[in-house]
Amino acid sequence: MGADAWPQAAAAHSRGARVASAFAPVRLPVYHRGKMNQPIRILGIDPGLRRTGWGVVEVDGNRLSYVACGSLATDDQAALATRLVTIHDGLARVVADFRPDEAAAEATFVNRDASATLKLGQARGVALLVPAKAGVPVAEYAPNLVKKTIVGTGHGDKAQIRMMVGVLLPKAAPESEDAADALAVAVTHAHHRQSAVARALAR
Repeated sequence: MGADAWPQAAAAHSRGARVASAFAPVRLPVYHRGKMNQPIRILGIDPGLRRTGWGVVEVDGNRLSYVACGSLATDDQAALATRLVTIHDGLARVVADFRPDEAAAEATFVNRDASATLKLGQARGVALLVPAKAGVPVAEYAPNLVKKTIVGTGHGDKAQIRMMVGVLLPKAAPESEDAADALAVAVTHAHHRQSAVARALAR
């Protein structure tokens, strides 16, 4: 299966489900005006305090290709500030090594555990800060939109997401769910970025 057929592959493997065309309401910075007709490298981030996943893909027209992925693990026994530094430094290396043009992160899912939600929010803040500080525009996508774009339903589980990432990016072999989720975020941005760019340039 050619990588340029990824939208059709996604539709086929999600049993004909229609891919959502509207993305979560966020404020997007102006995108790279000079690269509209050139390959765009996208960094997807799945924020987490214990593990932060990252994935890099490249888009050239309707062709999607895998570049790299991984995850950043923190020490559960370390102080919160130390763990945040680990996430920061790891993502900074990823940005420096792969030089993404755009980035996207999954929005925070609020649960009943207020303490866990707060810590996740702090990790996510670092994840947004790193690419933004490097001058890379960052988009945000709701978890249900990521699932709907990749699987065809907003309630797909992690196993389905990982399977579909393998269909859309045959060369990808994420070693963790976090890395697979980050690639899913990157693919979601690749699918929705054209409308985002159009809106940014229309301002």
